[in-house]
Amino acid sequence: MSIAREITPQLPSLRRFARLIAGSQASGDAHVVATLEALIADPDAFPRDVPCRQALYQVFLKLWSSADPEAHHALPSSPPAAERNLGAITPLPRQAFLLRTVEGFTLEEVAAILGLPGAGVERLLDQAGREIAEQVATEVLIIEDEPIIALDIEAMVQDLGHTVTGVARTRKEAIESVQQRRPGLVLADIHLADGSSGLDAVNEILDSINLPVIFITAYPERLLTGERPEPAFLVTKPFQADTVRATISQALFFDRRAERQVLH
Repeated sequence: MSIAREITPQLPSLRRFARLIAGSQASGDAHVVATLEALIADPDAFPRDVPCRQALYQVFLKLWSSADPEAHHALPSSPPAAERNLGAITPLPRQAFLLRTVEGFTLEEVAAILGLPGAGVERLLDQAGREIAEQVATEVLIIEDEPIIALDIEAMVQDLGHTVTGVARTRKEAIESVQQRRPGLVLADIHLADGSSGLDAVNEILDSINLPVIFITAYPERLLTGERPEPAFLVTKPFQADTVRATISQALFFDRRAERQVLH
Protein backbone atom coordinates (compact mmCIF):
# COMPACT_ATOMS: atom_id res chain seq x y z
CA MET A 1 0.00 0.00 0.00
CA SER A 2 1.29 3.48 -0.88
CA ILE A 3 2.17 5.95 1.85
CA ALA A 4 -0.57 8.30 0.62
CA ARG A 5 -3.26 5.65 1.05
CA GLU A 6 -1.89 4.65 4.45
CA ILE A 7 -1.83 8.11 5.95
CA THR A 8 -5.00 9.59 4.42
CA PRO A 9 -7.28 8.27 7.22
CA GLN A 10 -4.92 9.86 9.79
CA LEU A 11 -4.88 13.35 8.28
CA PRO A 12 -7.94 14.79 10.12
CA SER A 13 -6.43 14.01 13.52
CA LEU A 14 -3.00 15.27 12.41
CA ARG A 15 -4.56 18.55 11.25
CA ARG A 16 -6.26 18.91 14.64
CA PHE A 17 -2.97 18.30 16.41
CA ALA A 18 -1.07 20.65 14.10
CA ARG A 19 -3.56 23.47 14.65
CA LEU A 20 -3.26 23.11 18.42
CA ILE A 21 0.54 23.06 18.25
CA ALA A 22 0.73 26.01 15.86
CA GLY A 23 -2.04 28.06 17.44
CA SER A 24 -3.94 28.69 14.21
CA GLN A 25 -5.68 26.76 11.46
CA ALA A 26 -3.64 28.33 8.66
CA SER A 27 -0.27 27.66 10.27
CA GLY A 28 -1.20 24.14 11.36
CA ASP A 29 -2.49 23.19 7.92
CA ALA A 30 0.63 24.65 6.30
CA HIS A 31 2.83 22.42 8.44
CA VAL A 32 0.74 19.36 7.54
CA VAL A 33 1.12 20.19 3.84
CA ALA A 34 4.87 20.58 4.34
CA THR A 35 4.98 17.14 5.97
CA LEU A 36 3.15 15.56 3.04
CA GLU A 37 5.44 17.28 0.55
CA ALA A 38 8.49 16.02 2.45
CA LEU A 39 7.17 12.45 2.34
CA ILE A 40 6.47 12.70 -1.39
CA ALA A 41 10.03 13.92 -1.96
CA ASP A 42 11.54 11.26 0.33
CA PRO A 43 9.26 8.26 1.00
CA ASP A 44 12.07 6.53 2.90
CA ALA A 45 11.70 9.15 5.64
CA PHE A 46 8.48 7.43 6.71
CA PRO A 47 9.29 4.92 9.51
CA ARG A 48 8.14 1.40 8.71
CA ASP A 49 8.91 -0.19 12.06
CA VAL A 50 6.04 1.49 13.96
CA PRO A 51 2.26 1.82 13.37
CA CYS A 52 1.27 4.23 10.60
CA ARG A 53 -0.33 6.88 12.82
CA GLN A 54 2.62 6.97 15.18
CA ALA A 55 5.02 7.21 12.24
CA LEU A 56 3.10 10.14 10.74
CA TYR A 57 3.20 12.17 13.96
CA GLN A 58 6.87 11.32 14.36
CA VAL A 59 7.67 12.71 10.90
CA PHE A 60 5.50 15.79 11.48
CA LEU A 61 7.20 16.70 14.78
CA LYS A 62 10.66 16.05 13.40
CA LEU A 63 9.98 18.55 10.62
CA TRP A 64 8.30 20.92 13.08
CA SER A 65 11.33 20.97 15.36
CA SER A 66 13.66 21.67 12.45
CA ALA A 67 11.53 24.47 10.96
CA ASP A 68 12.33 28.17 11.23
CA PRO A 69 10.75 29.41 14.49
CA GLU A 70 9.37 32.38 12.54
CA ALA A 71 7.14 29.89 10.72
CA HIS A 72 5.50 28.89 14.02
CA HIS A 73 2.75 31.49 13.98
CA ALA A 74 1.56 33.10 17.18
CA LEU A 75 -1.91 32.62 18.59
CA PRO A 76 -4.67 34.84 17.19
CA SER A 77 -5.47 37.98 19.18
CA SER A 78 -8.67 36.55 20.71
CA PRO A 79 -8.27 32.75 20.77
CA PRO A 80 -10.62 30.34 22.57
CA ALA A 81 -9.77 29.57 26.20
CA ALA A 82 -8.13 26.24 25.40
CA GLU A 83 -5.86 27.87 22.84
CA ARG A 84 -4.92 30.61 25.31
CA ASN A 85 -4.02 27.87 27.79
CA LEU A 86 -1.92 26.13 25.14
CA GLY A 87 -0.05 29.31 24.41
CA ALA A 88 1.16 29.46 28.00
CA ILE A 89 2.65 25.96 27.97
CA THR A 90 6.26 25.67 26.82
CA PRO A 91 6.63 23.85 23.47
CA LEU A 92 7.90 20.36 24.32
CA PRO A 93 5.60 19.82 27.34
CA ARG A 94 2.75 21.08 25.14
CA GLN A 95 3.55 18.46 22.50
CA ALA A 96 3.72 15.68 25.07
CA PHE A 97 0.49 16.83 26.72
CA LEU A 98 -1.45 16.94 23.44
CA LEU A 99 -0.08 13.62 22.21
CA ARG A 100 -1.08 11.95 25.47
CA THR A 101 -4.40 13.58 26.29
CA VAL A 102 -5.87 14.68 22.98
CA GLU A 103 -4.42 12.18 20.51
CA GLY A 104 -4.57 9.27 22.94
CA PHE A 105 -1.10 7.86 22.45
CA THR A 106 0.34 5.70 25.23
CA LEU A 107 3.27 6.93 27.29
CA GLU A 108 5.55 4.59 25.32
CA GLU A 109 4.21 5.86 21.98
CA VAL A 110 4.67 9.49 23.04
CA ALA A 111 8.26 8.69 24.03
CA ALA A 112 8.92 7.11 20.62
CA ILE A 113 7.31 10.01 18.71
CA LEU A 114 9.36 12.59 20.61
CA GLY A 115 12.51 10.48 20.66
CA LEU A 116 12.72 10.58 24.43
CA PRO A 117 12.88 7.99 27.24
CA GLY A 118 9.65 7.25 29.08
CA ALA A 119 10.89 9.01 32.21
CA GLY A 120 11.56 12.11 30.14
CA VAL A 121 8.00 12.12 28.86
CA GLU A 122 6.65 11.75 32.40
CA ARG A 123 8.65 14.83 33.40
CA LEU A 124 7.24 16.75 30.43
CA LEU A 125 3.68 15.77 31.36
CA ASP A 126 4.30 16.80 34.96
CA GLN A 127 5.66 20.14 33.76
CA ALA A 128 2.64 20.65 31.50
CA GLY A 129 0.35 19.82 34.40
CA ARG A 130 2.06 22.34 36.67
CA GLU A 131 1.97 25.03 33.98
CA ILE A 132 -1.73 24.38 33.42
CA ALA A 133 -2.33 24.51 37.17
CA GLU A 134 -0.69 27.95 37.28
CA GLN A 135 -3.42 29.13 34.90
CA VAL A 136 -6.40 27.17 36.18
CA ALA A 137 -5.48 26.09 39.71
CA THR A 138 -8.60 24.93 41.48
CA GLU A 139 -10.00 23.15 44.52
CA VAL A 140 -10.64 19.43 44.19
CA LEU A 141 -13.03 17.10 46.01
CA ILE A 142 -11.96 13.44 46.12
CA ILE A 143 -14.72 10.84 46.57
CA GLU A 144 -12.91 7.58 47.37
CA ASP A 145 -13.38 5.03 50.15
CA GLU A 146 -9.99 3.27 49.93
CA PRO A 147 -7.60 5.23 52.21
CA ILE A 148 -4.39 4.32 50.36
CA ILE A 149 -5.86 5.18 46.95
CA ALA A 150 -7.30 8.42 48.36
CA LEU A 151 -3.87 9.40 49.71
CA ASP A 152 -2.24 8.66 46.35
CA ILE A 153 -4.78 10.76 44.47
CA GLU A 154 -4.51 13.57 47.01
CA ALA A 155 -0.72 13.66 46.55
CA MET A 156 -1.09 13.80 42.75
CA VAL A 157 -3.60 16.65 42.96
CA GLN A 158 -1.40 18.67 45.30
CA ASP A 159 1.72 17.95 43.27
CA LEU A 160 0.02 19.58 40.28
CA GLY A 161 -0.59 22.70 42.35
CA HIS A 162 -4.26 22.24 43.20
CA THR A 163 -5.93 22.26 46.63
CA VAL A 164 -7.92 19.35 48.05
CA THR A 165 -11.14 20.52 49.71
CA GLY A 166 -11.83 17.12 51.25
CA VAL A 167 -11.75 13.35 50.90
CA ALA A 168 -15.22 11.81 51.15
CA ARG A 169 -15.77 8.09 51.80
CA THR A 170 -19.55 8.12 51.38
CA ARG A 171 -22.23 9.96 49.41
CA LYS A 172 -23.29 11.83 52.55
CA GLU A 173 -19.74 13.01 53.27
CA ALA A 174 -19.36 14.17 49.66
CA ILE A 175 -22.51 16.29 49.78
CA GLU A 176 -21.59 17.75 53.16
CA SER A 177 -18.09 18.61 51.88
CA VAL A 178 -19.55 20.49 48.89
CA GLN A 179 -21.92 22.41 51.12
CA GLN A 180 -18.98 23.57 53.23
CA ARG A 181 -16.61 24.39 50.35
CA ARG A 182 -17.43 24.27 46.66
CA PRO A 183 -14.79 22.54 44.50
CA GLY A 184 -13.84 23.28 40.92
CA LEU A 185 -13.25 19.61 40.07
CA VAL A 186 -14.46 16.26 41.43
CA LEU A 187 -12.58 12.95 41.30
CA ALA A 188 -15.02 10.15 42.12
CA ASP A 189 -15.11 6.40 42.56
CA ILE A 190 -18.46 4.67 41.93
CA HIS A 191 -18.67 2.18 44.81
CA LEU A 192 -18.22 3.70 48.27
CA ALA A 193 -17.60 2.46 51.81
CA ASP A 194 -21.16 2.25 53.12
CA GLY A 195 -22.60 0.80 49.93
CA SER A 196 -23.60 4.23 48.66
CA SER A 197 -22.85 5.42 45.15
CA GLY A 198 -20.24 7.94 44.10
CA LEU A 199 -22.27 8.31 40.93
CA ASP A 200 -25.32 9.40 42.92
CA ALA A 201 -23.15 11.80 44.89
CA VAL A 202 -21.83 13.34 41.66
CA ASN A 203 -25.32 13.66 40.20
CA GLU A 204 -26.51 15.46 43.34
CA ILE A 205 -23.49 17.77 43.21
CA LEU A 206 -24.21 18.56 39.55
CA ASP A 207 -27.71 19.70 40.53
CA SER A 208 -26.13 22.76 42.15
CA ILE A 209 -22.67 23.13 40.53
CA ASN A 210 -21.56 22.93 36.91
CA LEU A 211 -18.03 21.52 36.96
CA PRO A 212 -15.76 18.85 35.42
CA VAL A 213 -15.83 15.35 36.93
CA ILE A 214 -13.32 12.52 36.56
CA PHE A 215 -14.56 9.04 37.42
CA ILE A 216 -11.88 6.69 38.74
CA THR A 217 -13.34 3.19 38.85
CA ALA A 218 -12.64 -0.51 38.49
CA TYR A 219 -15.91 -0.86 36.59
CA PRO A 220 -15.58 1.35 33.47
CA GLU A 221 -17.90 -0.92 31.49
CA ARG A 222 -20.79 0.31 33.63
CA LEU A 223 -20.35 3.83 32.29
CA LEU A 224 -19.03 3.11 28.78
CA THR A 225 -22.00 1.40 27.18
CA GLY A 226 -22.52 3.55 24.09
CA GLU A 227 -26.24 3.67 24.94
CA ARG A 228 -26.37 7.02 26.75
CA PRO A 229 -24.17 10.07 27.43
CA GLU A 230 -20.82 8.89 28.75
CA PRO A 231 -18.44 10.69 31.09
CA ALA A 232 -15.91 12.91 29.37
CA PHE A 233 -13.16 11.75 31.73
CA LEU A 234 -12.76 8.24 33.08
CA VAL A 235 -9.71 6.48 34.55
CA THR A 236 -9.70 2.74 35.09
CA LYS A 237 -8.38 1.12 38.28
CA PRO A 238 -5.69 0.05 38.79
CA PHE A 239 -4.41 3.29 37.35
CA GLN A 240 -1.05 4.74 36.40
CA ALA A 241 -0.13 7.96 38.18
CA ASP A 242 0.74 9.74 34.93
CA THR A 243 -2.72 8.86 33.55
CA VAL A 244 -4.47 10.45 36.53
CA ARG A 245 -2.30 13.57 36.41
CA ALA A 246 -2.76 13.96 32.65
CA THR A 247 -6.53 13.51 32.96
CA ILE A 248 -6.76 16.13 35.71
CA SER A 249 -4.85 18.58 33.53
CA GLN A 250 -6.99 17.73 30.51
CA ALA A 251 -10.27 18.18 32.40
CA LEU A 252 -9.26 21.63 33.66
CA PHE A 253 -7.50 22.64 30.46
CA PHE A 254 -10.50 22.03 28.21
CA ASP A 255 -13.05 22.77 30.97
CA ARG A 256 -15.57 20.19 29.76
CA ARG A 257 -18.44 20.23 32.23
CA ALA A 258 -19.95 16.93 33.37
CA GLU A 259 -23.42 15.60 32.61
CA ARG A 260 -25.57 13.52 34.91
CA GLN A 261 -24.81 9.81 34.60
CA VAL A 262 -27.14 6.82 34.88
CA LEU A 263 -26.32 3.18 35.62
CA HIS A 264 -28.59 0.30 34.58
